[in-house]
Formats: sequence, C-alpha cells, structure tokens
Amino acid sequence: MASSLGISVQAFDKWGVKPVARIGRSVYFDCRSVLDLKLAELEAKQQSSQPGDGNIDFDPLLEHKREQEEYLLTKERRIGQQQKNELAARKVVPSEFAIFTLSKIAAEIAAILDTLPLTMKRKHPDLETRHLDTLMRELARARNQASGLDNMLPELLDDYFDSIDTAA
Repeated sequence: MASSLGISVQAFDKWGVKPVARIGRSVYFDCRSVLDLKLAELEAKQQSSQPGDGNIDFDPLLEHKREQEEYLLTKERRIGQQQKNELAARKVVPSEFAIFTLSKIAAEIAAILDTLPLTMKRKHPDLETRHLDTLMRELARARNQASGLDNMLPELLDDYFDSIDTAA
C-alpha cells in the first residue's frame, strides 16, 4: 500500500496509522484506517482555522470598524488640509499670533498712556494739578489693564469657546 501511494512504510508510523496485521517483519495497513486518519487530520485543521472557534475572538463587524476608522482618519486629514489652505490664503491666523500681536499693541498703548499726562501739561499749561492727578490715576488703571492683556487673552479665548459650546 505504501508503494502505491508513493511513500515509505515509515511514513505510516510517523502519521500514527495503526497496522491491521503484523506477520513477521511485514506490517499490513488497510486503506480505510489511513484515509480516516488523514480526513480527521484535515478536519481538525479546518476547525482550528474557522472563526467560530472559542479560542479565537472574531469580530463580525471588524471590516466595518476598519472602514469607519479609515473614514474618520480621511476626514481629519481633509479638515487639517482645509485649515492649512485657509492659513496659506491668510483667511485665518493662529490664536498664538493674535495673542502676540495684541500684546505688542497693548504695550504700545501703555507707552502712549505713560506720556499722555506730560503731553497734556505741555500743551495745556492752564490745567490744574488736581486735573492732571485724576488723569494720571485713570491712565495708570488703563495702563495696567493694557499691560495684562497678554495674560488675559488665553482666558478670554477659553471663555469665548465656552460660550460657543453652551450656545450650541
């Protein structure tokens, strides 16, 4: 039988096929036992590779989830590219730039407010000291407010976004 299958008798031993008979040194196998063994082996392979097995967690929605993730990734890339295009077209600016610019403007305003009492005294010498003192106090308050603008802007930005979120 081994020669008809093109294999050696030792292959039957390796496969674990039980001989039907032993006469002297000769070992006899029947086709049914070899065929049953090989079919059982093949069936075991197929069962282990099938997804319904308890050993393997198979998610039937895996393909849908993968497509959903690809869609979300593509959407985020599209939004990111739109933002880059708007930035390149100078339709929008980053909030960091706005904070930087407004801080510079606030510093310039504070410098002007510093010199305003002296300018008023030179141009209008008839102003009384009490008027200039009142003006200096109010300008000091405005100057302090302007100098703290760079620290206030991130908070104001957060408040703005919070108000948008609550309105929506």
